[in-house]
Amino acid sequence: MDTSAILADIGAHWHVYLTMPFIAAMIGYVTKRVAIEMMFRPLEFTGIKPFLGWQGVIPANSRRMATTAVDLLTRNLVDPQEIFARLDPEEMLKELETPLLKAVEDVTREVMETYQPRLWEMLPSRAQRLLVDQVRAQAPDVVKRLLREVSTNIDDVLDVNDMLIGAMVRDKSLTCRLIREVAAPEFKFIARSGIYFGFVIGLVQFVAWALTKEPLIMPIFGFVTGFVTDWLALKMIFYPREPRGFGFFRWQGMFQKRRQEVAADYGALIADEVLTVRNVMEAVLTGPRADRLFALITREVQRTIDAQASIAKPLVALTMGGKQYQEMKRAAAEKAIAYLPETVKHVESYATGALDVRNTIVEKMRQLTPIEFEGILRPAFKQDEWKLIAVGAVIGGLVGELQVLLLLH
Repeated sequence: MDTSAILADIGAHWHVYLTMPFIAAMIGYVTKRVAIEMMFRPLEFTGIKPFLGWQGVIPANSRRMATTAVDLLTRNLVDPQEIFARLDPEEMLKELETPLLKAVEDVTREVMETYQPRLWEMLPSRAQRLLVDQVRAQAPDVVKRLLREVSTNIDDVLDVNDMLIGAMVRDKSLTCRLIREVAAPEFKFIARSGIYFGFVIGLVQFVAWALTKEPLIMPIFGFVTGFVTDWLALKMIFYPREPRGFGFFRWQGMFQKRRQEVAADYGALIADEVLTVRNVMEAVLTGPRADRLFALITREVQRTIDAQASIAKPLVALTMGGKQYQEMKRAAAEKAIAYLPETVKHVESYATGALDVRNTIVEKMRQLTPIEFEGILRPAFKQDEWKLIAVGAVIGGLVGELQVLLLLH
């Protein structure tokens, strides 16, 4: 086809040619938006397993994502021993004083009424009060000793990795939010870049169609538009890690460039949603190492009972029987443990401020190397990014085929 014929065809069908770069830009944008949403939605598998269906890339791999994120946290950002050493037993005791003494009094009365009901009833109220006060007087020292032992040996009672991974796997939306909110500007860039890259490819498509009129041009360029724009946008988020100059143009991967902002957002999310005092308390009380904490509490409670009964112990043991005395000590320990969840809630506010998780993470993140910093978000893309690129390419090809049908018919 000679030049005059090409120009005549463009003039006759100028509206068709004019739409090509704009449709390519639309393909670029739509494929990016679809790819981004497919990363996060749906949270649960939708369709017919194993033949047809989809689950968001991140929810489908929530355990792997969580394990990677937690590995980064515990290896580079948070040292549990260092963090929990910030808790001052004296300050915690001040916060716990009122609920602690109330719990001690309740436990003492309940145990005595269960195991020595007659003796307890026979005691004058003043004697009952004296006994309760003696136990209450010992409680602060016992709790202080416990707190000191726990804070200096936190790994004995808390599996931080298990706690964090468990929280993120149970709540898939939390894992999605951790990535989506931290990388919100990057996702906007990916979507917008589809418009610009798509428009440029559309101009090339314009020329190729004018020269060849080949029906395969449209789906091929649609496929290329979806593939190249997805691939290029993902690369531009992370690379180059350091600022690079290209003539007058300088570029650095967006994620690396936003280092300060990302650190602040990531620190806030981890402190407010993941490594919270409430989650820590729940893990300590119900996690795989909870039995070690309960063993510590049981030991201290039984030691306190023995100390209080040291003078009258032979008489108590004779009255109750040695076996019943041991049962009473076990019951007292169990009741003390039962009161624990409600009691420790009162220390939540102090502990949140003392642990200072947010500022710790922000400060440590600013000290990461570019490669370590990239590891915060990169795992969300790296293993499954080919799926997102493939989806973009397929959608682009289908839209290109639709263009052919419109042009020819």
